[in-house]
Amino acid sequence: MSGRFRLTRRRAVLLLLAVGFVLAGSSSSRLVFGRESDDRTIARGGGTTIIAGGTGASGGFIPVLTTVAFHAERSGQGATGTFDCLALAPEAGTGSRSGQFTANAMYVVGHITKATVNGDTATLTGEASITGLGAGENVPFKFVVQKGGPGATSILTVDSLSSPFNEVLLQGSYEVFPS
Repeated sequence: MSGRFRLTRRRAVLLLLAVGFVLAGSSSSRLVFGRESDDRTIARGGGTTIIAGGTGASGGFIPVLTTVAFHAERSGQGATGTFDCLALAPEAGTGSRSGQFTANAMYVVGHITKATVNGDTATLTGEASITGLGAGENVPFKFVVQKGGPGATSILTVDSLSSPFNEVLLQGSYEVFPS
């Protein structure tokens, strides 16, 4: 009889531990996979994008891929956060190296100082250090991002260049949280 009781007790303890792990895992996965935000998060995301139209007609329509990452949160009466965008172009416009995106065309490292949300769209502004195209220090930038996964759009404008970069998300996700 006592052996049977220990077995039942052991099973109960194991069952409670399993339930605890399942509950802990389900609540932490919401945070890891971005299904919830704390009250301070305004927008966050990252992924790989392609610049619509590439370098444009004057540049021979060479494709440009970017890696984007950003996070903005409420801070006092304003916002704070970071923005990074690395733009890579192919080594060559045609031929076997035209699919190797290894040429660093531009790198933007920004500090977000203002953020606004309108529906599923966030506008993040601040100042950036830029290398490559539009190089400079403390260059004002604006990043307008639409909530979503692949197919979502974003527009990066830097004051040191005359044209914005219209980007389409290929991999990753952008999240925008209402006020």
